[in-house]
Amino acid sequence: MARRCELTGKGVMTGNNVSHALNRTRRRFLPNLVKVTLISDALSRPVKLRICTNALRTVEHRGGLDAFLLKQADADLSPLALGIKKEIRASLAA
Repeated sequence: MARRCELTGKGVMTGNNVSHALNRTRRRFLPNLVKVTLISDALSRPVKLRICTNALRTVEHRGGLDAFLLKQADADLSPLALGIKKEIRASLAA
């Protein structure tokens, strides 16, 4: 399973550990991913996603999963999130 947020696309970054003597060794910065179940108002069902905590805060700030997905760029979303976004658009159009 990829260490990537399904809503924002945030993934693993690399950098250096720098010691007091300025020795540099490579390291990885992992995103803070959590498994959450969010409720979609348009679909009237829960959706399980693996997202970073920053995305969770943004979802709450924007007013829920539906509002977040409709505003988010398609390039950042995972295939699962794109499918949910398509279902939300279809239910709102009907």
